[in-house]
Amino acid sequence: MDRRSFLLGTSTLALSQLLFGCGGNKQTQLKVQLLKGSIPGQVVNQFHKGLQQQVQLKFAPVEQIQDLFRQLQDWQQKPKATDEQGWKRFIPFRQDQKAADVDLVTLGDYWLKAAIEQKLIQPLQNVQGNLEQWSALDKRWQELVTRNDKGYLNTQGKVWGAPYRWGSTVIVYNRDKLQKLGWTPKDWSDLWQDGVHQKISLLNQPREVIGLVLKKLGKSYNTENLDQVPDLEKELKKLNQQVKFYSSNNYLEPLIMGDTWLAVGWSSDVLPVLGRYPQLGAVIPQSGTAIWADLWVRPAGITTKSTFSDKWINFCWQTDTAKQISVLTKSNSPVSTNIAASDIQEALWSILESNRKVFDKSEFLLPFLDSSTIKQYQSLFAKIKV
Repeated sequence: MDRRSFLLGTSTLALSQLLFGCGGNKQTQLKVQLLKGSIPGQVVNQFHKGLQQQVQLKFAPVEQIQDLFRQLQDWQQKPKATDEQGWKRFIPFRQDQKAADVDLVTLGDYWLKAAIEQKLIQPLQNVQGNLEQWSALDKRWQELVTRNDKGYLNTQGKVWGAPYRWGSTVIVYNRDKLQKLGWTPKDWSDLWQDGVHQKISLLNQPREVIGLVLKKLGKSYNTENLDQVPDLEKELKKLNQQVKFYSSNNYLEPLIMGDTWLAVGWSSDVLPVLGRYPQLGAVIPQSGTAIWADLWVRPAGITTKSTFSDKWINFCWQTDTAKQISVLTKSNSPVSTNIAASDIQEALWSILESNRKVFDKSEFLLPFLDSSTIKQYQSLFAKIKV
């Protein structure tokens, strides 16, 4: 799944400088490749200052989650003589690195099954002993990353990642355009309202679009037998009549310009722009939504001890640190942070707080046990868009 993150200028600049402002080669190192904008630079600085010994930190931001996943794949492939003359030399931050060169990588929960199944990552070591806040995490976070060797949820499995921030799928709308209609969206059912015919953009993702319709019908995002859901195709076709276009990348610009009035998008895209465009509002549907998480994972092939990797994960899970990450990257934290209205813009605060209220109704997009279910989603999605 393609999920973007907007560049958070000053924080990311400080983080990029840390990549170069470090000591000699013999110094102990912690090398992290992370999603751009997902960790503020000042958080890394605070971590560095708090270490009791000199450690060289190398935090390299990468533009998209899918680039990080492809990099994990590339590290596990044997280099070919033609690679340096071909396209692989353009992979961000590759620079002849191997898996053993990087201690931690950001990965989205949606990519976790594939990373485990393809043996791109390894389980975290001695979680109960090394990760101080693990037992304090909500069980849903523990269950999300506890999986078997095929990547499926399994309470008896191993722990494959450490969540450090999360977000959700939201409805974002143009206040000015909807004002004359006399309502603002509160739930998925509002996408079927009169007056917004061909004024909506939806994500170009079968799981997201079919999932929101399932949620409207009182079902789960992770429903497997779509043929057994009454009225699903009919509701999808009605919704499609409201849609101007489908896009997972370019849905905010038309909304800002007024070409569309509502859009369904990811909070990592939406929240950073709310403060700059007061005509935009956003809401988390009351019946629940899809949620995503960014995780720290360890690439396969690392043989060194994970001491400083564990220290970094523990630092991210400290209450004050988690609050900084949440406020500065406009996301939620798996750790309770008690964000106050004074900590963040009102429009953003209301979304983050609402996220917690509907958390129990919301769902991660989990991998299906049967590949035929995936084909069923893809086929139905293609059919209703015709």
